[in-house]
Amino acid sequence: MAKILTTVGFDADDTLWHNERFFHLTHARFAELLADYAEQEHLMARLLEAEKRNLGHYGFGIKGFVLSMIETAIEVTQSRVPASVISQIIAAGQEMLAHPIELLPHARQAVEEIADSHRILLITKGDLLDQERKLAQSGLGDLFDGVEIVSHKTPAVYTEIFARHGEGAARAMMVGNSMKSDVRPVVDAGGWGVYVPHGLSWEIEHAEPPLGAPRYHEIPDLSTIAQLVRSIG
Repeated sequence: MAKILTTVGFDADDTLWHNERFFHLTHARFAELLADYAEQEHLMARLLEAEKRNLGHYGFGIKGFVLSMIETAIEVTQSRVPASVISQIIAAGQEMLAHPIELLPHARQAVEEIADSHRILLITKGDLLDQERKLAQSGLGDLFDGVEIVSHKTPAVYTEIFARHGEGAARAMMVGNSMKSDVRPVVDAGGWGVYVPHGLSWEIEHAEPPLGAPRYHEIPDLSTIAQLVRSIG
């Protein structure tokens, strides 16, 4: 009997390895650097506004985040931010780009187990060089049948990827920690969307779950994803 589900895509950041916690640590460092100029809550709100404005210019990733921090520092200090503070912001970004990869629990086992029976893809957003570095350090690279580093995750993007790498979205699944990027667009494209919540999340990635959609699933962690894949057939 032909398989119903043939292709499984995995998100990378905060699905297979830690990522958002490094942004939170840098947020705290940024607040300390600008403490003489702005309260933390106000500063974080201004930073989020800058990140939203700049997504169309810089895309997702650490480099765009650093540029948004610099822009915010200039704004809240009315262009009086010391060069030493700008230098420390840049250094914080460089530390993020050099941070070793740490896999999330069950990530390797989940990818290895599903790779034995299905075509698996890595589908992630972000800076090309940084995502390639993370994948190389993760030790998971050889397990994937394809890697897609994209600017946006939309139903059209998933439809194109799953048509090119498999038998279309109707026979594909996407697994990730972002309801907005990893789950809803795949369900809208006709595939399975599996939400794996992460303790930390970026406000920009928030979306309501597609409750009632028959191909929507939520699991507590990656320990049960292989069982879910098998149950679909």
